[in-house]
Parts: sequence; structure tokens; C-alpha cells
Amino acid sequence: MIVNLILLGPPGAGKGTQAQRLVERLKLPQISTGDLLRAAVRDGTDLGRQAKEYMQRGELVPDSVVVLMLKKRMQADDCRTGCILDGFPRAVTQAEILEGVFSEQARSLNHVVSIEVPEEELVRRLTGRRSCPKCGAMFHVMFSPPEKEGVCDKCDGELITRADDNEETIRNRIAVYREQTEPLKKYYEEKGLLRPIDGTGTPKDIEEKIAKVIG
Repeated sequence: MIVNLILLGPPGAGKGTQAQRLVERLKLPQISTGDLLRAAVRDGTDLGRQAKEYMQRGELVPDSVVVLMLKKRMQADDCRTGCILDGFPRAVTQAEILEGVFSEQARSLNHVVSIEVPEEELVRRLTGRRSCPKCGAMFHVMFSPPEKEGVCDKCDGELITRADDNEETIRNRIAVYREQTEPLKKYYEEKGLLRPIDGTGTPKDIEEKIAKVIG
């Protein structure tokens, strides 16, 4: 069975966590455009060099470059039975471009899962994140606290709050999502592809809700 799906949700909704769970459950690759960009820049590919020029100027990488990377990735052998798109599309214009890519590759989009979480819960989740600058380990003061407050379990490094995890920045990021990305819900609802799920509860609870709506 071939399954192609998109994960939607505001910052803090748990898209990354659920994408990994779906990778295990469905045996499909997760395609993150952010990861594709970083890998292309690191590997020095032609597209990576183009992307790097924009990134060094502090500009957004154009959709045309991102889509070329996406098309190439979707042609890989591990995507023959489908894929999980995380981070693309972020706007209706990108969704329209993606529709062309799917058509070109004789693919069908099966599901667009929208993880719905109240704003106050998103803020609570994101302001509680702590990271270790030494080893990269992630913790949360409520959901996955370190054994010793402020100290990394893995390397004893001092845990920090990322600069973009303060409440004002988080609310701004959510507002940008509401303005730019949330219109995708109506776009995909009109196509009969939207699968909204309640994103509160444990990661396992949410995984089961997603599994139910995608059958």
C-alpha cells in the first residue's frame, strides 16, 4: 500500500515526534525540507551551493530550489511506497507547487494530518524546553526533566533555554503560523484530505489518534 501524507501543526504541536513514530509504524521515510537544505549545504551539491548563497544573505531559500531538492529526494528508492512530508508546504502557494510535483511523479496525496493544540498549551510546552549545548540532548521541565535540575543527564553539561524559546518569540512564531500556514487547512479540507486530530495527551495517545484517522 502506498501512503503519502503531510503533517501540519504549529510550533510545539509535536510534528517531529509524531513523524518519527510514523516512520516506525508505517516504514516510510520522513522528508524534512530543513534537513534536506542542511544536508545539501553540508555536502556542497549544486543546489546546496545555491541555497547557501541565500542563507548567507539572511534570505529565505526560494521555493524553486527547495522543490528541486524535494523532487530529487522523493525519487529515491525508499520513497517508492510513500513518504511523510514535514515542514513543506508552509503556504498555499507551496501546496499548489507540490501538487504539480505529485502529478509529475504519478503520486497521490492521501492524508494531511493537522495536529491541533491550544495556544496556551503550545506556550507551556515550548517555554519548558531545555537543551545541552555540549551534546545536544533535549529535556523538558515538565515532560522529560533531567535527573538533576539544570544538568544534562548524558554529559553533565549545563542546560540552557534557547533564545527563541521565550514566551514573546513563541507567540510571534505561532502568529506567523496562523497567518501563513493555517490557510492550508481550508485548502486541503476542500480537497477532502484534511485529517484534524486533538494534539493533547501523551505522544503515544497522539500517535494512536493519527493511526485511526489514516486507517
